[in-house]
Formats: sequence, structure tokens, C-alpha cells
Amino acid sequence: MEDLHDKQKYFIEEVGLGFEKLGLPRMAGRILGWLLIADPPHQCSRELVEMLSASKGSISAMTRLLIQIGLVERVSFPGDRRDYFRIKLGAWSAVMEQRLAQISAIRQLADRGLALLEDDRPEYSQRLREMRDLHAFFEQEWPHLLDRWQNNSGAIKDP
Repeated sequence: MEDLHDKQKYFIEEVGLGFEKLGLPRMAGRILGWLLIADPPHQCSRELVEMLSASKGSISAMTRLLIQIGLVERVSFPGDRRDYFRIKLGAWSAVMEQRLAQISAIRQLADRGLALLEDDRPEYSQRLREMRDLHAFFEQEWPHLLDRWQNNSGAIKDP
């Protein structure tokens, strides 16, 4: 990682490891880590390759993934043929909204599982009820939390 201070390098690696724990490839997390602290906040593929000591193919695949999940966007500037990547404004709120859909899907799975079980097997239905009840709780509360965040925190909204 050329021209980066040790603290920046450690931060980038820490973000990479953190997002790897959440299921993303480590390189996708490293790209996020760099884009979070980069100056300027938009970086072209060549800059990402150089700064992260990564291959062009890896950067290409991981930026496509980050665009697909809504954390990064591709931008261009008049007179410049290169594409640049930056953290998408409002990306973190959008990710949390996507989590609501995942919570709902898990609650629906638990409901379907409960419908399959007979009432005389409480030890089986107990596990599914806990799964359903927890996800139903978050399904109900999550939108209120997002609203509070967007209304009270000065959350950045995508133009």
C-alpha cells in the first residue's frame, strides 16, 4: 500500500476483516476501508490497485460487488474518461433497509416452519416460535429506528 501511513493501513485491514466477518470478501472490505478515508473521496481503479496492492481483476470484481449491494457508486467527470468509485451517499441507511427485508424473510420462514409442525411437539415449535418472535419484534421496530435515524440524526439522503 503505497503512500499510506501505518494507521491508515491498519484501518483498511481492520475494515477488510470486519466486513469479511459479515460475509463479504476481505478485498471488498479493504476497498470500503480506503474509500472511507481517501482524499479525494472518489478513486479510480488504478488508484485502488496501487493503494491496496491488489490486482486489476480483484478490484474490478469487488467494485462491481460493492455497487451491486449499494455501498459504492461509479461516477465520472467531464473530460475524464476514467470511472471513479466512491461511497454512495445514504448507503448505510439503505443497507439497514435491506436488513429489514432479510428480517422479514426469516420471520416468514419461521411461520412456515410452525405451520408444518403438529401442536403435540412443543420442543420443536419452541425453537421456531423464538425465531419467529424475535424477528417479528425487529420487523416491527426496525422501521421506527430507521425513521428516527433519518429524521433526527441529519442522515445524508441520496440526491
